[in-house]
Amino acid sequence: MRPGSGLARDAGIEVGPTGGVVTDRRMRTRTERVWAAGDCVETRHLVSGGPVAIPLGTHANKQGRVAGINLGGGYATFPGVVGTAISKICSAEVARTGLNEREAAAAGFATLSVAVESTTRAGYHPGATRMTTKLVVERRSGRLLGAQIVGEEGAAKRVDGLAVMLWNGMTVEEMTGLDLAYAPPFAPVWDPVLIAARKAAERVERDMHNLD
Repeated sequence: MRPGSGLARDAGIEVGPTGGVVTDRRMRTRTERVWAAGDCVETRHLVSGGPVAIPLGTHANKQGRVAGINLGGGYATFPGVVGTAISKICSAEVARTGLNEREAAAAGFATLSVAVESTTRAGYHPGATRMTTKLVVERRSGRLLGAQIVGEEGAAKRVDGLAVMLWNGMTVEEMTGLDLAYAPPFAPVWDPVLIAARKAAERVERDMHNLD
């Protein structure tokens, strides 16, 4: 999918490399008295730092609110996105946030990754299903760069917590101590996110020793 920015381009309004209309954090274009928001604009990816065009209703609503506040004489900004998305294919749930390995490499990051299998609930609890969590982290620093989840019911929505961790620039070592909710109907004692963070932290530490 590409932004429908043809009208803006024809009117002489700047369009960026993604095909989206270029705006500042207040949703102003570089053409005086013209504002833009929603699927037609590009925005800043807070992990890569580059421009992206991600057509989601969540972004469009936030950008529209920001544009409306500023048009009405107030002050508001839209900081950017980390690229969080979720979907369902039959019984399979899939989700992602941040950068995958290819995107991270294109942004200039040296990366490590881990993929960990766990269960959506305590293994002995009825309804527990398998899920896989993959983390992409920056070498040396261990900063989380992205995450992907695939599983069945109760798996994919965990991506929201990972999106918050990305937003705050956390390392996988910092993530291992997070106080996440636990009860057998909802998660194992070690939540799949924490298991993946622990494995990723161990991978970063081993890599550091190898570099030494």
